[in-house]
Order: sequence, then C-alpha cells, then structure tokens
Amino acid sequence: MTDIKTADIQIHVDHEVQIIRLTRTEKKNALTLDMYNAMSAALDRADASHDIACTVFLGVPGIFTAGNDINDFVRRSKDMPTGTKISTPSTDFIRRLPKTTKPMIAAVDGLAVGIGVTLLLHCDLVFASPKASLKAPFLDLGLVQEAGSSLVGPERLGYQNAFELLVMGATWNAQRAYDAGLVNAIVATDQLETAALTAARHLAGKPREALLAARKLLKGDTAKVSTMIEDEVHVFMKLMPSAEAREAFAAFLEKRKPDFKKARGHG
Repeated sequence: MTDIKTADIQIHVDHEVQIIRLTRTEKKNALTLDMYNAMSAALDRADASHDIACTVFLGVPGIFTAGNDINDFVRRSKDMPTGTKISTPSTDFIRRLPKTTKPMIAAVDGLAVGIGVTLLLHCDLVFASPKASLKAPFLDLGLVQEAGSSLVGPERLGYQNAFELLVMGATWNAQRAYDAGLVNAIVATDQLETAALTAARHLAGKPREALLAARKLLKGDTAKVSTMIEDEVHVFMKLMPSAEAREAFAAFLEKRKPDFKKARGHG
C-alpha cells in the first residue's frame, strides 16, 4: 500500500509510525466506504511491515469523527447484503480491530461519535483534548452497539459505565471518559497530536518483538471479541431495515425528532 492523500483521508508513515488522519471536514469526518477500505488496508500494512511500529488515528481540529455516514445506513437499509457472513467495508474494518498485532493510538479533539468511540476501546493509548465529546448513539438510531463493544466495553469500563455510554447514549466529556478509564490523559488542544505522536515514537524505539509479545499478552483472548463482533453484526444488520431504524435515519437527515411510537404503529 502506498501513502494515501485524498480530500477525505490521509495515511502515511513517519519514523516507523503510521498516521491515519481523517480529513472529511465538511461532513465532520463521517466515514465513507472508501475511508473504511483505506483504514483496513492501512492496518494490514502495519501488521505486515517490519518498518511500522504502531498506528495513530487523528482527526482535524475540533473533530475526530462523526461516525458512520448516515447516508450509507440509509442505502444499506434498502439493499441489505446477504450471506452467512455479511461483509461490508465497515464490518471488515471492525473485524480487523481485535486482530491487529501492532499498537494503536488515538488523539481525540472535539466530536467522536459511534465508531469514533468504539474504536477507542481497541486502542492501546487514547489522548483527548478538553474539548473532546464522546457519544455512541446506536440505540437512538434503532441499532445496537458494534466493534465488540458489548464485551470490551463492560470489561474496560465496568458494566454501568458501558451501559451509560453504549445503551443510554450519554455524551461524555474528556473528564468523564478519563474517569471511566477510556482516556489515558487529557492534553491541551495545541499539544494533543504532539502527545500522541511522542508516545507512538517512544513505542517505536522499544524492542519490537518484546513489544508485540507484551501487547498480545495484555490483550488476552481476542477470539472472544471476534465472536462478539459477529453476534453484533448479525443483530445490527437485522435491525437496520426495521421501521424504527428507518424512522431514526429519516429524522436525522431531516433534522427533526424521531417518532418511534408512530414507527411501531402506535399513534
């Protein structure tokens, strides 16, 4: 894979650190199918290359990512993929997260929604600015949580915290995320990327074989996470064409409050 620099995403390697920067600023870094494909290829490249020690996820000032592009959800709700193992660019990326062997680091400034939150559960280090705002509104969209967060969330955050974040859809500021153990450090906005890249280069200077072995031991049995991902994908895709989900998507695009009672045929 060569370096990628487009209007939506930039990926390059600098001093043995792979940097994935989301740059779809006009859409608040909402992830498209092409962006998912690019990130999947980048994670594959990191695992296959002796010259890459870790990967750092970055956004732009004030925006990490608004999550999956809702227009993609609308399209998929009308034309659902079939088969025993559903494969889409987003599910393929999610499946890679527990399997990647190289450390992942994220720097979150401003908005982080959906996959922008569940991705953090797979990162080894997470830095956030005081302006970070985390929200996982899966239930509000008539869907369920993804990326193995049903398992990793309670393990990392405790059940009540995971429920608050993933089911209630509570918005967490940087301090709340730090207190729950999702964020390692809160860093001034103008120092955020420097902190993440400094940590990444510090890891790159460690003995590589021992680094990967230590990380693998800490991660434990990732097969359980992969199994949970498949369970979540099954339920997620089953719910996507539901009346409630379609009402939620329409309400989001029309900038109005959803009427779930009407979607259920009541009222």
